[in-house]
Amino acid sequence: MSSGGFWPGEAPAAEQEDVEEPEATVAEPPRWPQQPAEEPRTEPEAEQAAAAEASVAEPEPAEEEEVEKEPEVAPAGHLPGELDIPDGLAVLEGSPSGADRTVGVVVSRFNGEISNRLLESALEALTAAGVADERITVMPVPGAFELPIGAMALAKTRRYSCVVALGCVVRGETAHFEFVAGEAASGLQLAGLETGVPVAFGVLTVDTTEQAEARVDKGADAARAALEMADLFAQVRKQATSG
Repeated sequence: MSSGGFWPGEAPAAEQEDVEEPEATVAEPPRWPQQPAEEPRTEPEAEQAAAAEASVAEPEPAEEEEVEKEPEVAPAGHLPGELDIPDGLAVLEGSPSGADRTVGVVVSRFNGEISNRLLESALEALTAAGVADERITVMPVPGAFELPIGAMALAKTRRYSCVVALGCVVRGETAHFEFVAGEAASGLQLAGLETGVPVAFGVLTVDTTEQAEARVDKGADAARAALEMADLFAQVRKQATSG
């Protein structure tokens, strides 16, 4: 007797199941350029590389440089001061008084804006010291180089107790400044030495016009210096004639 179409002892064939075959994966093409395989590092090389990476990752903070503060320097210039003269000594000291003084003022027209302000400052100081307007003579000259000869001419008349020289020389790109400023200073000193009449130096010798504008009060300083020296010379002459 057959068993459903199979021979005796024959196992029925297993039913074939539909099995989905896995899709073939496409290998990813190699990237270009291909990175070479990293060779294993030796122990010393690995330590050096780690130290280099640490130094890049965490830079050491730069040490702050200590900046030394420059000491403050007092502005250059002639500063007024008092002398400590021991007691018991004879002292001759002039006073910037304009009483009974006749003053000659020689002023440079060059750099006229500054010269005008110097003259204004000097005249205000003379008036404040008691010099009458009719006792003041003003002599304009072309420039600072002509100041000495102008001062000499006034002093030689013996009509003036003192002479005030006013002007301004600004440094330029040539040696002109040195010649004019130097000759003006030495010439004005010579005028006073040769005549015995005090000649005050009220000439500004500066690098810039701004420096000159900041020093126009030197006209008043020169006027007071001339009056003080005139009073001092009068005391010297009086002492000489009385002795």
